[in-house]
Amino acid sequence: MDRKVLLSVKNIKKAYKITKKSYLEVLKGISLEIYDGEIVAIVGKSGTGKSTLLHILGALDKPDSGEVLFDGNNVFQMKEKQVSDFRNKSIGFIFQFHHLLPEFTALENVMIAAMISGDKKEDKAKELLNEVGIGERINHKPSEISGGEAQRVAIARALINSPRLVLADEPTGNLDTENAEAVMDILFKLRDKFNHTFVIVTHNEDFAKKCDRVIHVKDGMVID
Repeated sequence: MDRKVLLSVKNIKKAYKITKKSYLEVLKGISLEIYDGEIVAIVGKSGTGKSTLLHILGALDKPDSGEVLFDGNNVFQMKEKQVSDFRNKSIGFIFQFHHLLPEFTALENVMIAAMISGDKKEDKAKELLNEVGIGERINHKPSEISGGEAQRVAIARALINSPRLVLADEPTGNLDTENAEAVMDILFKLRDKFNHTFVIVTHNEDFAKKCDRVIHVKDGMVID
């Protein structure tokens, strides 16, 4: 059976201005494809452009040139409001640090992204918190739960709008071995149940080996 291409990246280049006359070339012509329902690891040494690539895939940053096609649609030809709606509805984000809002409970933190879209989705938020294994902690604030539990809340928050694509930047990088393994297992379980597609930047070799595919980035290029 042919796999469906969800995301197609074509010759993406990105540089940042260092001084008036000098630039740092971060991405030097990245091309890749991500298939619907797979879990892909992006690996490489620090400073190779992995996080920059992830931010472009999620429309948090714009490339200097090249194309990002999501389900055949060119993301960076959309108007700004369309890009914002696309990002909120179609992309979920998980970061190394959970970035939960300290004044809100776990349940409220998960519901925030849905509330931006005009729908509280309280039942869906509770379901996701149960799926990630902390249903009994939904009324606790971030200061009242562990780092591993906070990252589980962040995973649930990323999935509240049922995104087609979830982008994770070192989701286990701030966790001990036990919690890192638990987070890995949760992501695979969620993929199998809800058919989300995951692209994960990681230094965790065990995590990368479990993924369906590994993309190696070196000096701003895919080297596979």
